[in-house]
Amino acid sequence: MRVVIVDDQQLMRRGLTMLLGTEDGIEVVGEAGHGREALAVVATSRPDVVLTDAQMPVMGGVELVAELRRVHPELPVIILTTFDDDDLVRRAIAAGAAGFLLKDSSTTDLVHAIKAVADGGLVIDPRVARAALSRPSADQSPARVDTSPLAVLTRAERAVATEVATGATNSEIAATLVIAEGTVKNHVSALLRKLGQRDRTALALLLARYLVPRDMGSSPS
Repeated sequence: MRVVIVDDQQLMRRGLTMLLGTEDGIEVVGEAGHGREALAVVATSRPDVVLTDAQMPVMGGVELVAELRRVHPELPVIILTTFDDDDLVRRAIAAGAAGFLLKDSSTTDLVHAIKAVADGGLVIDPRVARAALSRPSADQSPARVDTSPLAVLTRAERAVATEVATGATNSEIAATLVIAEGTVKNHVSALLRKLGQRDRTALALLLARYLVPRDMGSSPS
């Protein structure tokens, strides 16, 4: 798993590089101090996942996510930040981020997130999940669909949709539903087309509003 780390603090970049360097199957192949620099690094290093800070000079994490969605639409990006801010979470996910974690997340959670988004999953820190799954404002809404969008889905597509809504990866969905991973990919493609969504992140957020219980993702007080 090839990873690029983007953060304006050199100590944070080096720390994450050392941390991930101890994990089997993960290799840090590039570093950048801001989003604009990261675009050049990504072009030459060809990572599987980008891990970026949210607030940086020149180009921040949200802007980087949006630009990478344009030039490298299949490349998943995780935003890692100290800011527990609802608006930031919504903007990041609306831009196409595949993950959003707080910087005090455990190493286990970080490694899991990297592997999950590389496999097509959506990973959101439970502490900010409520903001991400709440109904977006008018200017942040994903592409509109029919009032009852799930009515157009087949039974098999709905089963896959239920798993996509929870952020499950293709391999996890295949194991849960006991079907081939290629079949899952075909169903996800059909869901994107039928529901008019630009990418898997937008699809998962749309489906979550219909298929995930309202209290899912909230942490106990």
